[in-house]
Amino acid sequence: MSTLTNSKITLSLLAVVAIAGGAFLFSPGADAVNSAGARQTENVDLVVYKSEFCGCCQGWVEHLQGTGLEVSVVTVDDTTAARKSLGIPNKLGSCHSAKVGKYFVEGHVPADLVQKLMAEKPADILGIAAPGMPPGSPGMPSENPAEFDVIALHTDGSTSVYATRQGTASGK
Repeated sequence: MSTLTNSKITLSLLAVVAIAGGAFLFSPGADAVNSAGARQTENVDLVVYKSEFCGCCQGWVEHLQGTGLEVSVVTVDDTTAARKSLGIPNKLGSCHSAKVGKYFVEGHVPADLVQKLMAEKPADILGIAAPGMPPGSPGMPSENPAEFDVIALHTDGSTSVYATRQGTASGK
């Protein structure tokens, strides 16, 4: 076989490995790091992609864990790639992204709504988001909590209000 053919085969194999690796990274059963920093390979309810330095993101993870959800955390330098991989439009963006089954959960969505999504498994929804960083949402304590909407992104690209919540001073 010529060197050129060997190079083409090597590059093709590298492309397959890179694509498969990306799909593995963003699957819920992927080898992920839990909030204590331990490697985890068992199935979890959610895989959260967050910055190492974001305290509100960790507050959201703890909020979810406090309701009994199993959460793995993948620390990333920039959540943009995770958000893009999960199909989350920029207009719904926040500071962390999660994958639960076939759905995304973006931002400070209350745990009861994550559990509702998991239980109902709506066929017409790709995921739910609390865009921005709503004051008083889970993980976002605030002296001035505000009412905020959790938005559903539908398979046809439209959005709707999935639920409305009142923030709390404690952010819980």
